[in-house]
Amino acid sequence: MTIQFYLLLSQLNIIMQMCIRLVSRYKDRKSLARRYDSRTTIFSPEGRLYQVEYAMEAINHAGTCLSLISKEGIIMVAENRITNKLLDDEAAQEKIYRLNSDIICSVAGITADANVLVAMLRQQAQKYSIQYGESIPVEFLVSGMCDYKQAYTQYGGKRPFGVSILYGGWDTHFGYQLYQSDPSGNYTGWKASCIGNNSQAAIPFLQQDYDYETATLDSIKNLAMKVMCRSLEAKLTCERMEVATLCRVNGKTEVHVLTKNEITEMIEKSGVNEDESLGQEVSKRM
Repeated sequence: MTIQFYLLLSQLNIIMQMCIRLVSRYKDRKSLARRYDSRTTIFSPEGRLYQVEYAMEAINHAGTCLSLISKEGIIMVAENRITNKLLDDEAAQEKIYRLNSDIICSVAGITADANVLVAMLRQQAQKYSIQYGESIPVEFLVSGMCDYKQAYTQYGGKRPFGVSILYGGWDTHFGYQLYQSDPSGNYTGWKASCIGNNSQAAIPFLQQDYDYETATLDSIKNLAMKVMCRSLEAKLTCERMEVATLCRVNGKTEVHVLTKNEITEMIEKSGVNEDESLGQEVSKRM
């Protein structure tokens, strides 16, 4: 009995030592993982770039941006969270920007980063126009900017831009186009897309109600209002949104940024604030 007792005691001792080693390894691994949080260009043991993931997470806390295209034009709608009555509405432009005569964009993320990228996009568009005597192709501008953003995930001493961008434009190569880019430098083409807060809730509604083959400029305006109403907690108001359209008129691209009165008319025409079923869907999802 004494021998068996000592054997059992020794086995328990071995098991305890193994447990202690496993715990220490786990702690070392956690402390090792923390080292990669501040490293922009070093992969973690799981093959992840944490700084890029954190930049993408910043997009999910930004205002919602939505864009749809039809054969008649493009509409962009963005949630404006700065609604202070003391703000100069004519000078303030937070979400939607005109890059040149044929391209517009909306941004979600850190506004300071967006201002830098928008200035670069405008500069590249003008350089191309001066050099070649024509408007820059939409995808060419997008891919060039994404190459620049992707470089900020490769070199030390830099951080990714905390901005996702929706690009909408027209060119002679592919007509109306819509692209979405993220902080990693990746971009994809879409017929309709949404970024920012509650974007995951808006995508199913777009998949259900949007049809490119039958879409018109008026129909995508109404659909954009409905999707925004479903994505936001409160009723739509002109103070909470920025809206712009891009279409071809008499052989020229026309970009129109809607005024507050025009946004109010669009909201009233869509009837989203009077539709009780939309309000019920919003409350269920929230």
